[in-house]
Amino acid sequence: MRRYRLRIGLDVDDTLYDCNAYALSIVNGKHPDEDPVSINEIKGWGNYGRHFDERIALYSDPEFVRTQPILPGAQKFVRELSKQADVFFVTAVPAACMSARAERLLKDFPEIPSQNIIIGTRKDVFALDMLLDDGAHNISNSKAVYPVLFRKPWNMDMTGILAVNSYSDFMQLFRMVRNSFVEKSPDLSEGGVICLVGPSGSLKNEIAYELTKDSIEFKKPLTSTTRPRNEGESEKAYRFIDEEQFLQEKEDGRFLETTVYSKFHFGTPSNEIQQIVSEGNYAVLPIDICGALTVRNAYRGRTLMVFVNREKEAVLKNIISRKSNEDDKVRRIMSLDIEYRNAEICDIELKCEDNAAKAAETLKKIVTGSNR
Repeated sequence: MRRYRLRIGLDVDDTLYDCNAYALSIVNGKHPDEDPVSINEIKGWGNYGRHFDERIALYSDPEFVRTQPILPGAQKFVRELSKQADVFFVTAVPAACMSARAERLLKDFPEIPSQNIIIGTRKDVFALDMLLDDGAHNISNSKAVYPVLFRKPWNMDMTGILAVNSYSDFMQLFRMVRNSFVEKSPDLSEGGVICLVGPSGSLKNEIAYELTKDSIEFKKPLTSTTRPRNEGESEKAYRFIDEEQFLQEKEDGRFLETTVYSKFHFGTPSNEIQQIVSEGNYAVLPIDICGALTVRNAYRGRTLMVFVNREKEAVLKNIISRKSNEDDKVRRIMSLDIEYRNAEICDIELKCEDNAAKAAETLKKIVTGSNR
């Protein structure tokens, strides 16, 4: 059992300080006769959006770094996190801005010692338990045990990874990771939730179907999604709704968890899961790692997180053969290495070749054989 305080790395720009939006406010102020550049025009780090050269030039200006607004809630977030973990600021700024960055951090976050300010671009070499960063490239290359993406308009294409939308989301994830070192193994003797986690093409949906098709114990809640129905896909595979309705139902608290995958929203209804579990049965959820952790937080020791591990070659063939656009295929392929790392977070690993029925039968024996 690990007894040391977790080491948490926090990015700074657009994680603690407003960066892109602040830069755009300055750029737009210089061009009052034009339509303002929208934050949604920034699709990644680099030459995105109109007047990108002016925006990027600001990031090398010490005065810009010195005057960046603190994001709402950032100081409270760091203060609370530092009480429970060792916090490090991991930030990349040009040499001319290093002093300005360090001075701001020391002034705004006095609870973090100066030796915990790490300035440099090689975030991939830091030995951390968790890293919170809005840069998709930093998350992809991170050696942290749990690299976590801070969702922003320019990283919505990044899928299949740990991601949060707010400081409170990260604090919840942090507590789950910390508690995972001391909690007992899941107990599904009186029913519970089985979360099937795995990359695209791992056959987790097919395994869920095999588990539930003729079973009164294993049941699949109907997930809502904004993605269009695939050719030949059953209308009962998902509850297909538009984005406006989805977001309204999310605001109304209909879903236990929601996630974005390949730009489409997915949500698991709270009431359906609760009904299945309260009857002593198993709710089977093909789900991404973020959703699985949210479910674990709600059902604690009654959630079994299963990583569906299929050979990478078979997964790649599955993705390539899909009737989806090239951009979607590229996003799924690029996220594979990170998704395979999610096996470390799950309770068990389920080997899956090309036979979903066989894998489902193996999992059924694991669950029922150890609990009934």
